[in-house]
Amino acid sequence: MNNLRTAVLLAAMSGLLIAAGGVVGGMGGVIIATGIAAAMNFGSYWFSADVVLRSSHAVEIERQQDPRLFNVVEEVATRAGMPMPRVYVMDTPQPNAFATGRNPKHAAVAVTTGIRQMLSERELRAVLGHELAHVSNRDILTSSIVATIASAISMISFMALFFGGRRNMIASLVVMLVAPMAAGVIQAAVSRSREFEADHDGARFVGDPMALASALAKIDRGVQMAPRQVPEATAHLYIASPFGGLKTSALFSTHPSTEERIRRLEAMTDY
Repeated sequence: MNNLRTAVLLAAMSGLLIAAGGVVGGMGGVIIATGIAAAMNFGSYWFSADVVLRSSHAVEIERQQDPRLFNVVEEVATRAGMPMPRVYVMDTPQPNAFATGRNPKHAAVAVTTGIRQMLSERELRAVLGHELAHVSNRDILTSSIVATIASAISMISFMALFFGGRRNMIASLVVMLVAPMAAGVIQAAVSRSREFEADHDGARFVGDPMALASALAKIDRGVQMAPRQVPEATAHLYIASPFGGLKTSALFSTHPSTEERIRRLEAMTDY
């Protein structure tokens, strides 16, 4: 259902792009804006792992520096049928984690010092399952496609200001004001659907949905107590929004509510 929802949302965003382009510049405008946006986002997709790891101040570690963490990551990667990813640590009290990489062969997983102190090994295993599920599901590719379409819509909205023409002035103003906001809402909804899917698949990898539910409850409390500022473009990668207590509109939130995530995990009675 989450994959179907993602497909529907992508179709809706593509439709929004075509509609906005039709108002401003026809299919020619759509093709030009999409081409420019794709070129801009290609580098982001290809080098996403290094960019995110640098911006989060994550430091790569070797097995001898933390054998316990490496053993847990290796166990989960094996269960997921993936190669061993690179392992990083972020020195911050906030309990959080993320994984990145355009495919399983180029994956990296990063955890905070805070999450190591807060979670049991069972809970940490479940969190790592969630993160590696993102890589297994190619969610970096999905988010790059969504970002490309959203960028194209923003460009078309900017073009509407100058090339809409007097005849289509009202329609151009509507596109300029509404289209970027609608694209942002859809982009956030795609991110939330991918979080639900990673919860489901990660719990399946480790065979322990209740461990992930317990971890999410602890992480939610921890990020509320220790919010962390990170680039907005990377916030959706974390297992919980690093902004913590800084409230975000539900429509633009990149993460589902912790309560709903836990409810869905509790419903996974087959594991």
